Amino acid sequence: MLNRIKHIRHTILVLAKAHRKISIALLVFLALGGYWTYSSLTSANESTRYILASAERQTVISTVTGSGQVSASNQIDLKPKASGDVVYVGVAAGAQVKAGALIAQLDARDAQKAVRDAEANLESAKLSLEKLQKPADVLSVLQAENTLARANESKQQAEDDLAKAYEDGFNDVANAFLDLPTVMTGLQDIFYNQTSSLGGSGQQNIGYYADSVKQYDAKATDFKSDLETKFQVARKAYDANFQNYKSVTRSSDKETIEKIITETYETSKALAEATKSGNNLIQFYKDKLAAQGLTPAAVSTSHLSSLNTYTGQINTHLSTLLTAKNDIANSRDTILNADRSIQENTESLAKLRAGADTLDLKSAELTVRQRQNALTDAKEKLADYFVRAPFDGTVAKLSVKKADSVTSGTAIAIFITKQQLAELSLNEVDVAKIKIGQKATLTFDAIEGLGISGSVVEIDTVGTVTQGVVTYNIKIGFDTQDDRIKPGMSTSAAIITDVRQDVITVPSAAVKSQGDVSYVEILESTASAEEITTGVTSDTAPRQQQVEIGISSDTVTEIISGIDVSTKVVTRTISGTANATQQAPSLIGGGGGGVRVPR
Repeated sequence: MLNRIKHIRHTILVLAKAHRKISIALLVFLALGGYWTYSSLTSANESTRYILASAERQTVISTVTGSGQVSASNQIDLKPKASGDVVYVGVAAGAQVKAGALIAQLDARDAQKAVRDAEANLESAKLSLEKLQKPADVLSVLQAENTLARANESKQQAEDDLAKAYEDGFNDVANAFLDLPTVMTGLQDIFYNQTSSLGGSGQQNIGYYADSVKQYDAKATDFKSDLETKFQVARKAYDANFQNYKSVTRSSDKETIEKIITETYETSKALAEATKSGNNLIQFYKDKLAAQGLTPAAVSTSHLSSLNTYTGQINTHLSTLLTAKNDIANSRDTILNADRSIQENTESLAKLRAGADTLDLKSAELTVRQRQNALTDAKEKLADYFVRAPFDGTVAKLSVKKADSVTSGTAIAIFITKQQLAELSLNEVDVAKIKIGQKATLTFDAIEGLGISGSVVEIDTVGTVTQGVVTYNIKIGFDTQDDRIKPGMSTSAAIITDVRQDVITVPSAAVKSQGDVSYVEILESTASAEEITTGVTSDTAPRQQQVEIGISSDTVTEIISGIDVSTKVVTRTISGTANATQQAPSLIGGGGGGVRVPR
């Protein structure tokens, strides 16, 4: 390849002597093309690698760090962390007290109730967890078996009721057709016969009743038209229904029986409507004649009596047929509900026999931890109502008495101690996490290797604004004294703001966020421990898993939910790159390892 490039370059240089302007453009073009060709042949694409870490259980300690100086003063203000009425003052001005002595107490009844409730909730969560951890007792299994048996019995009873509903429904249809033919014939005679006492030959009864009174009220024609329409509907329904009924037997399938029940019910309704319309017409006829002082035909009373009889018969059949329809529907619903109950109780019994589900156990354990944290928080809030001496010292001044009302951060006493103090300045974000009594570790620039413990004893209520930045001073009392520590020395402190024991953690670098959602990237891999730390390649990209996070330390973050212990998460991604294995030779000579062409 190199010899070929040399040959091309030599040829171009020869041509350049005759065609210098053209050759310059060709040289640039071929130089770029040659470099691309060489890079393609000599480059190597590396696959993307993922650095992994396993989620594990450990203790997470969250801290706030700050720097300051050893204080030259041994005086601090004692302030309550809560607001309320003072119910107890335990010392007088000038009294010397030991560390932990109660200086004053505020009304803490609400906080005490919160502690009691938190204790009860924790005990309830523990009992629920213990219940899940225990195997199912004989009584619970027996009760579950009995519940399943009752569900099966309920289904069997519903199936028996459904069979009876079909049987009763067929009987109701049969009883209806004992009366419906008579009703149909009777209506036909009353409406369409030519009764001699109503007008003689050539005029149907329905026409006589309407024509006799239409001169007094034109509504008579409307009543007649309504009756004719509804009678024809009833006639048509009855004829079709009767033909279908003749082809149905008790041994017919359920669908056919249900269909004939519904059809007979609808036919009965049509006959009831026609009967009512006929009753309306004849009664209208009698009322109009009576209003004119005329005597209605005697047979009209007989017709009304017959229609009333038919109405009673039809209503009876309508009621029984409707009951049959409803009984069938209700029995079907009962069977469906019984099937659901059987499935549910079967699953419940199987689950009871198999023991608690793993997820249920984890959920119960998480609930216990949450209740423990809630109890710890409640006890911490209760402690806020008690103002105690942070260490041995003297109460130089007492500013409150019993029944006084105080607010959080109000100085109630000036406390003087021989104990050394460190004064630190914190920003408004960090100081919001600090509480009096929190432990801290202090180191000193001037004393190499010295580290002592202490606790927060005072927090400024009002911040100091410098060039638009708000800072708050805090004081940390030393747990031990060291003569090497002098006032004014620089010190650094790490204040412990929270501790979570035995929680699932991942490296903080593995936790990412998108808006308000936190997630980690999970890569399913069977790589060795060495490969996990040096980088693992994969044909598939990691999947994102949403997680709920808790507190964080400098290196790890607590995972409340979303992943389990040993889950492998991505802490760093090393992207694949195309790196040249050696520098490409220059087509225009000189440098880069190329061969210079003699001119």
